[in-house]
Amino acid sequence: MADQRTEYYRNSENIRPESMERIETREQAQKFVDEQVEALRKQIGDGKVLLALSGGVDSSVVAALLIKAVGQQLTCIHVNHGLMRKGESQMVIDVFEKQLKANLIYVDATDRFLDLLAGVSDPEEKRKIIGGEFIKVFDEEAAKISGVGFLGQGTIYPDILESKDGIKAHHNVGGLPDEVKLELVEPLKLLFKDEVRVVGSCLGLPDEMVNRQPFPGPGLGVRCTGAITRDRLEALREADAIVREEFRNSGLDRKVWQYFAVVPDMKATGVRDGKRAFEWVCIIRAVNTKDAMSATIERIDWELLEKMSYRITHEVKGINRCLYDLTAKPIGTIEFE
Repeated sequence: MADQRTEYYRNSENIRPESMERIETREQAQKFVDEQVEALRKQIGDGKVLLALSGGVDSSVVAALLIKAVGQQLTCIHVNHGLMRKGESQMVIDVFEKQLKANLIYVDATDRFLDLLAGVSDPEEKRKIIGGEFIKVFDEEAAKISGVGFLGQGTIYPDILESKDGIKAHHNVGGLPDEVKLELVEPLKLLFKDEVRVVGSCLGLPDEMVNRQPFPGPGLGVRCTGAITRDRLEALREADAIVREEFRNSGLDRKVWQYFAVVPDMKATGVRDGKRAFEWVCIIRAVNTKDAMSATIERIDWELLEKMSYRITHEVKGINRCLYDLTAKPIGTIEFE
């Protein structure tokens, strides 16, 4: 696999040319779409494609491109690994199955993933476990569908750059293991996040999908830092839902690029109902960026921070303290792990 990754990074097709124009306008996006549709039809022919559809911006745009290029030859697979945000899997089903009429397979693999992750604290090992299990799930689904020869992925250029430089491993970068007999389809691999959004709008995807917050492949697994436990994961899911709700209510959901909660494997002493409460800490993070290669901290209104802190510490079981992350990228990455 190491040799395969090295070859992946050396392949000129995975290196963005310096002459490549930044996609900023609808006209540029349409040109990209036309070129990719032609390239996808040439690559796939009459074959069948499986796509890992998380419902995030990247995989959604890939799905739209593939639907435009090969239509019903595409089967989208949404795997609920138990690390999704609150209500997320249902939203994926509503948008893609009911609205976009995509071929969608829903796989609830919560127990399968969480059992494998039990006791694992190293972030890179967690990413490898989650990525490896995803591949296994897709391989199993591929075996149920005759004629599948391709695996679509929402790889974008920052994924390649960060994996190549050793900043963090991305589960969808570097090729597939030899035992997985599928050819990769990565139409967005030379684009930055802002370009992906422009392309998504050009393809006619709903605004709430195109401007949806980025969400890592390992999901809440990299925001429930350290060894994941089900109770702390559930606390994180509820805290994150409160953060997202309050950002929407304050009108910041379209002004701040990414905002979320993190619940690390640490506790702090507090007082609840007159008794000592040794409970988890919640960290709120909000950043702005154009291409995800650097990011600045959003200066949140004090009243909003106080409201989120009050709600989280009073509504979420097991959390008694909230902090706000003031670290830009660099030196910190956008995600904690």
